[in-house]
Amino acid sequence: MSAIELAVIGGSGLYHMAELTEIETVELDTPFGNPSDVVTVGTLHGRRVAFLPRHGRGHTLTPSEVPYRANIFALKTLGVKYIISVSACGSLREDFAPGEIVVPDQLFDFTKGQRDRSFFGRGIVAHLAAAHPFSGEMSAALAQATAAAGGVVHRGGAFITVEGPRFSTRAESDLFRQWGMSIIGMTTSPEAFLAAEAEIAYACMAHVTDYDCWHESEAHVTTELVVRTLMANTATAQAAISRLVADFDQWAGEFAAHSALRDALITHRDRVVPSRLAELEPIIGKYFD
Repeated sequence: MSAIELAVIGGSGLYHMAELTEIETVELDTPFGNPSDVVTVGTLHGRRVAFLPRHGRGHTLTPSEVPYRANIFALKTLGVKYIISVSACGSLREDFAPGEIVVPDQLFDFTKGQRDRSFFGRGIVAHLAAAHPFSGEMSAALAQATAAAGGVVHRGGAFITVEGPRFSTRAESDLFRQWGMSIIGMTTSPEAFLAAEAEIAYACMAHVTDYDCWHESEAHVTTELVVRTLMANTATAQAAISRLVADFDQWAGEFAAHSALRDALITHRDRVVPSRLAELEPIIGKYFD
């Protein structure tokens, strides 16, 4: 298979693009179980691009059930260096309106402990530096491509991840606003942190679907509202992805994310169990050669 450097994690319909050719599906297994679904790979502007439906085709997985480690590990084994996350979000700011897109630069993990958050443990320890959880270079390229595709884009903002699957209470929504959060969703953590551990540059295209439940004069979030807004924004997301791939040579390179583990691994080489090292070889092999 040709090199696959770019992957998109999002809804199952994102790969229904007229420009996408030579489409195939790839079934993968990982030490962390199966990914959410098969990976769809196609050629776009001469490059192989992978698409993975986060919740499975037909949306069968809750945010807590998504196999985040398996998803990221599977993409890493394909050679992916860059990930675009396409997700829905609620707005916690008046100026981030439904139908608009946010490319956040900060992430707040407010999930409740039901998710596997790291590849490490069981004999190998790493302490990831996470002050900047999204790739700055990748985020800039994504924002530019989205704006060029006609989207109204907000660059920067703090994205809070809650456990779900329920939406917020009014008290929670008000508190998140007081904390200075910009948008709210259910899947970006631990996905972004796992991508960072896998040394994959990760950027998020967050589609604002609602004002959560804090706004006095706007409709509160519902599943119907989320789905309707996402469907309306699908064409913009596809156009942005297409443009990003077309301009690949202009923005791609070696980013800080691609060496995130260089100073993070702390376990002594002679204490690492060979079977565990083999398991994580796609992620840490280069540091133990």
